[in-house]
Amino acid sequence: MRKFLVVLDDSRECLNAMRFAAMRAAHTGGGVAILSVIPPDEFNHWIGVGAVMREEARERIHAHFEVFAKWMRDKQGVDPELVIRQGESVPEIIAQVKDDPEIGVLVLGAAVDKKGPGPLVTQLTRNSGSLPIPITVVPGDLSKERLEAIT
Repeated sequence: MRKFLVVLDDSRECLNAMRFAAMRAAHTGGGVAILSVIPPDEFNHWIGVGAVMREEARERIHAHFEVFAKWMRDKQGVDPELVIRQGESVPEIIAQVKDDPEIGVLVLGAAVDKKGPGPLVTQLTRNSGSLPIPITVVPGDLSKERLEAIT
């Protein structure tokens, strides 16, 4: 089964990327893998505190994931899987794509502010020529109706 890989983070544009991935998966009989990356610099404090902070980050990720997963199950009939990795975002995304041969498309949400599409879109499009799958960039300001029309 082909999976759409979407990145779960705290950005506003993440919502449209999630919606797009779920709608495309529902229309094509695919699946959704949701990847969240815990940055390494977040835990460079004391060793004991780092373990507690990592566990708290995992709990936040699971809670955030469940909101999207419930919507995907209830509205799109798609049961997503959660993948949590630790490290720098771009190398971990690329590693996940290479580690899971069922991933067929990377779905990213693009920011709509004047600063640009966001760091993930910027960095991953630079590497797009060496990725083994296509990247779909979803504008962060598309309405639900427009997303439904194009998926």
